[in-house]
Amino acid sequence: MPRLFVALEIPPAVRQELARLRRGMPGARWVPEEQFHLTLAFLGEVEGPASSAVQEGLHGVRGDPFLMELAAAGRFPHRGQAKVLWAGIRQDTEVLALIKEVQRCLKRRGLLRESRRPSPHVTLARLRGVPPQALDDCLEALASWVSEPFPVTEFHLYSSHLGREGAQHRIEASYPLIPARLREGR
Repeated sequence: MPRLFVALEIPPAVRQELARLRRGMPGARWVPEEQFHLTLAFLGEVEGPASSAVQEGLHGVRGDPFLMELAAAGRFPHRGQAKVLWAGIRQDTEVLALIKEVQRCLKRRGLLRESRRPSPHVTLARLRGVPPQALDDCLEALASWVSEPFPVTEFHLYSSHLGREGAQHRIEASYPLIPARLREGR
């Protein structure tokens, strides 16, 4: 059964920038370049009528297009053994507003189980047993990195299918972000 999530697609040029950030780090399993995305909401295993309800619910999301820059890097969890290396968002106001709007529309239909405090990021690697100094060196090397700004004009509903080669993500539906002045007919 596929897992569904709502996310922003990262443009190819920025995905290539992210791929160049990879460093030799024992215990790091780097995310394939084509799978870089920024999750807005994770829905888990969904099929049939619930999948259609998710697609309908997402049509209610309202938001303006915006420019986004990825910046620096961090880890989850912040303390103890790190499990994820990520790239952050330089200015997250618009992204956080979009996450809240997506969550609001999905919650209204009873479709969202998870609603943790958002922490917008792009996962770069999954970590297992990475030596602390190697991780610290990587984070230090990435501390001043900033991507080129890129426009966010839509978001997507993705399905994720687990296979021998890991998760394969596919866009199931796309939703444009329409400026308020156009939505209101001005």
